[in-house]
Amino acid sequence: MNETGTKNAEASRSEITRERLLAAALDVFGRYGFDGASTRKLADTAGVNLQAIPYYFGSKEGLYIATAEYLAGIVAGHVAGIRHRVGRHLAEIDETNTPLNASQARLFLTEIVETMVVLFVSKESEAWARFIIREQLEPTAAFERVYAGIMGPMINMAQRLIGAILKDDPASENVRLRTLSFVGSLLVFRMANAAVLAQMEWDSIGDEQIATLQAHARNLVALLEPAKGETE
Repeated sequence: MNETGTKNAEASRSEITRERLLAAALDVFGRYGFDGASTRKLADTAGVNLQAIPYYFGSKEGLYIATAEYLAGIVAGHVAGIRHRVGRHLAEIDETNTPLNASQARLFLTEIVETMVVLFVSKESEAWARFIIREQLEPTAAFERVYAGIMGPMINMAQRLIGAILKDDPASENVRLRTLSFVGSLLVFRMANAAVLAQMEWDSIGDEQIATLQAHARNLVALLEPAKGETE
């Protein structure tokens, strides 16, 4: 193998090791928290040498922050398509200084929730939820990474769409609260997954259950209207 090939192979191994550490850290930090996750546990779960943590991330703190960025990147990749389509449409509206049509806003919001419901009930999202819930309860610099990377942008997009549907300023307190309540009504399927299964008398969530949840999500969008006394 020539020098270039050797360097490429080393870079590939290095990236694989780093990826294994991040994937393991997402699970371990989510289960045990920052204080409860020892560097030995992190390294053993990843199947790497203990020295890999300071080598790639500087410290356990560095790995924790990188894990938050890793999580934000994973979720962002799953919603990249719909985020780009809606974002492009909103940008075009802004450029032409035309109002966002309520019907179009509903269509976009429906597409978003259909995508998010599938993501929320996926097996993969279990580890995400554990990590995020800990950061919701005791926020650190890691929460800032997750919020800035994916949560904030997606909530803001939903807020813009819901504002158009309610015919109210997206920046108003009313629309902000309505958006948070709407998002919460979808997050429950991940954050309270055990309760959802018990209440719905489901053993697990498969294609049939996903279709049911998507239909429910579409209904939630359809029900969005200005409350009595709100701007119409």
